Amino acid sequence: MFAFTLVLDGDSKTPLYEQIYAYIKNEIRNGKIECRSKLPSARALAEYLQISRSTVDMAYAQLVSEGYIESVPCKGYYVCEISLLYDIAPQKHNDILYAKEDKKENLIDFTPNGIDLEYFPFNTWRKITKSVLNVDNKEMFGNGDSMGDMELRSSICSYLFEARNVHCSPEQILIGAGNYYLTTLLCRIFDDDKVIAMESPTYQRAYNIFRTNGRNVVTVKVDGDGINMEMLKSCKADVVYVMPSHHYPLGTVMPISKRVELLKWANESDGRYIIEDDYDSEFRYHGKPVPALKGISENNNIIYIGTFSKSIAPGLRISYMVLPEKLLEIYRRKLKFCSQTVSRIEQATVREFIEGGYFERHLNRMRAVYREKHDMIIAAFKENSDVIRISGENAGLHLLLEVNNGMTEDELIAAAGKNGVRVYGMSENFNSGAEIYRSGIILGFAIVNKEQIEEGIKRLKEAWLK
Repeated sequence: MFAFTLVLDGDSKTPLYEQIYAYIKNEIRNGKIECRSKLPSARALAEYLQISRSTVDMAYAQLVSEGYIESVPCKGYYVCEISLLYDIAPQKHNDILYAKEDKKENLIDFTPNGIDLEYFPFNTWRKITKSVLNVDNKEMFGNGDSMGDMELRSSICSYLFEARNVHCSPEQILIGAGNYYLTTLLCRIFDDDKVIAMESPTYQRAYNIFRTNGRNVVTVKVDGDGINMEMLKSCKADVVYVMPSHHYPLGTVMPISKRVELLKWANESDGRYIIEDDYDSEFRYHGKPVPALKGISENNNIIYIGTFSKSIAPGLRISYMVLPEKLLEIYRRKLKFCSQTVSRIEQATVREFIEGGYFERHLNRMRAVYREKHDMIIAAFKENSDVIRISGENAGLHLLLEVNNGMTEDELIAAAGKNGVRVYGMSENFNSGAEIYRSGIILGFAIVNKEQIEEGIKRLKEAWLK
């Protein structure tokens, strides 16, 4: 642990969370906070600075999204290895941070992580938190139910039915501090001999969680409309992990025909399960909302995972999982001793945010904000469609660019970096077959504003369309 010397300026035009973010970032970059150092908890730092915890959460969330710190479940926040920040030579990985470009104050980062915090309803959140803390309820400061407070689980249950057509009971819902924690629990729930199939490309953090927990993971290639069913049927998997409403990173939406085929696969053998990661289903820009896979299935063999990281804020670290009855029984038998990883105060705040109608209003506002950015990018590249093909444009907070100008993925990233723009390649999301997308670029648009998008695209065109 280290001593903070930060003094916040309440009169500054710079928001308090940005002041905290900038201070910690500079301390890390200057070596005053060493790698693997543990940061104060959000609550402790908020008390020290005499500010709301949500302000610290926002600062920590930004640092996490940029790779300066990481959140370790049940332990806290730790400083990451940042030696690559000072490595000028091009690397083959997505975590190239461009030492020269980072020194520029106008670096534009199209990260697919993070959200737009400029529109976060801080006043509403502060009001709800104050109201929750004013309630004379001593039990709120206890551990509570290991699966999460029933009041919040009931609110999530109602929301899932109305928004995603998911039929479940509050008793089936398990709340935890992020998808990392919930996925780790699944590793404990499944029998040791379960074979887990994952798409390639896929969400690499989930892939790494299964692998580091000793799970037998097989990879299955992705067709134009989703997972290759012939490969899935031949790999002898018992569990398959998919993102049907908005695949990461391809951005595709699984059509109903493929969904029916996937459900049929799960029903063919007792003990098969589908893990449905519905991480950003709230943000769809074209056509009618697509029901969740669990919303169209009458069978109890789908594990549904959702999160508030994209829809409210990543700093909340609140995710939820709907367990089938058989797996719920196993959880109660084997893991009921686990403590709840989300404070009851935060659970109560989120519950009031949902039940008070604030969540719905916030989502509607953010859909409009993100759609404007989304459409702005598509329109800007329209005249270059012969070289730059955009896909995954129906939903989510990122787009996929296939750049056919003769450059490899590494060259595209390096050229963008020289022009002060950070973009992200496709290759690290593959478990196999990375050669298919040598010119694939993931372009996130959540944290950048409209001015940055306009300038960033201008720089990318200069770098890629010579």
